[in-house]
Amino acid sequence: MANLNSYLSSGNMVGSLKSLIATCLISLAVTSQAAENLVVKAQPGDGINSVLKRFKLHQNPCNLDSFLTLNNLGPTDYLILDKSYVLPIKVYTYDGSSIRSTISITDYDKAVRIQKYNEGLQENGVKPRHYRDDKILWVPYHELYCMESKNDFKPYTMKAPIMGKTYEDITITDEELKGCVYYLISGHGGPDPGAMTQKDGEYLCEDEYAYDVTLRLARNLLSHGATVYMITRDENDGIRDEVYLGHDKDETCWFNQKIPINQTARLKQRVDAVNRLSEKHADAKLQKMIAIHVDSRSEGEKIDIFFYHYPGSKDGKISADTLLQTIDAKYNEHQKNRGYKGVVKARDLYVLRESKPSAVYIELGNITNDFDQKRLLVVDNRQAIANWLDLGIQKDAARILKK
Repeated sequence: MANLNSYLSSGNMVGSLKSLIATCLISLAVTSQAAENLVVKAQPGDGINSVLKRFKLHQNPCNLDSFLTLNNLGPTDYLILDKSYVLPIKVYTYDGSSIRSTISITDYDKAVRIQKYNEGLQENGVKPRHYRDDKILWVPYHELYCMESKNDFKPYTMKAPIMGKTYEDITITDEELKGCVYYLISGHGGPDPGAMTQKDGEYLCEDEYAYDVTLRLARNLLSHGATVYMITRDENDGIRDEVYLGHDKDETCWFNQKIPINQTARLKQRVDAVNRLSEKHADAKLQKMIAIHVDSRSEGEKIDIFFYHYPGSKDGKISADTLLQTIDAKYNEHQKNRGYKGVVKARDLYVLRESKPSAVYIELGNITNDFDQKRLLVVDNRQAIANWLDLGIQKDAARILKK
């Protein structure tokens, strides 16, 4: 099981039948042999993330990539009011006997999850009627393609209160990262907000946006059975879906340490925490430290996500290269001809030099640049970054574990 100590120690949207009928285009010409996808129209205020949340698809990262692919969208694209969009939900005609016979599966637990999924949406007014009454069964993409069990592994749910009420329930979908330990450090925090700028009268603070992306990444890693430690912590923020993230100074360092204002002391505090924890996990399959920051340069300089490793660290460089290649591939997939210009560089930074586990330092963009700000302000972009980093980390782990 995923390590719970890293977190435990320290809205639903209600629709109406009238709204659903007006916005959902459900194809009834489906069979258990060939199911079509559910199609919906964007409502006022809808974004990619809010639509996925409404249909309870937001907690499984693969649903976002599926939604983007099905609709030929990029993670920075907006939804157009009243335009139809294809959801990662297959619509089956219920055969009146069982979910398993309807969709041709033998997995009882999967059938129960699909039943609860449909009943939950019906209770919240998103699905008009019970599937036994209208013979319409919705099967989410992640149940069909993202949760195949290996070696009799059965998905389960854990709670991570630090993620906030909306995201604290985490489904452990597989054990791809079981035995892998990750120490995540989001930049600055406490008395130091890091890079800052103003937009539309709101302050944008590096520590808040780096922390949100780091939390999302932590959640994804946990879903693959990893042991994850949030070294920089804010017990009352959780994952936030707002555009402008409020800023405070109550972040702490693992475990309940007040963050000092002196930069050297602050960096030492974080690396010491990582190194102490790494001694407890000496038998881990692998250990990695990942630091996530937001850069600050002249407003005229647009940058892409880029990576640092410690000079001479072969493993750190390979890890950074793997992450860069994954981001590059994802941009090519979702934004063809965009031209990703991220780089990997060696740099003698304190957290890279002093960390016992191999480490990678990530810069998400320039907080003072209008183009880069979209990567941070649009919640779907923050989630996409976390998803893509998660995918790169999985590839990196596979490389190491095959040795």
